[in-house]
Amino acid sequence: MPIFSYLAIPANGAKEMLCADLASLSHCEVIPSDNREVVVLVTDTPDKATEEKLQEKLKQLQTLQSLSLTFGYDDEKIKEKLR
Repeated sequence: MPIFSYLAIPANGAKEMLCADLASLSHCEVIPSDNREVVVLVTDTPDKATEEKLQEKLKQLQTLQSLSLTFGYDDEKIKEKLR
């Protein structure tokens, strides 16, 4: 169950459209800033394959200028390390 949080920077003037684009994707929670042109995105996917598909969809968004990872957790990787 990979969980990640990001700071998403919208393309110029596209904050509202970016929020709508992100909210339309499964496994995404969108938290727009009240006073800045930035959006907090939290993703929670059931497995690695779903996470990879979501990453591909994020890369295709025209309203997204950049995405910065702020936190990441993947219990599958932790389980692999414990083996």
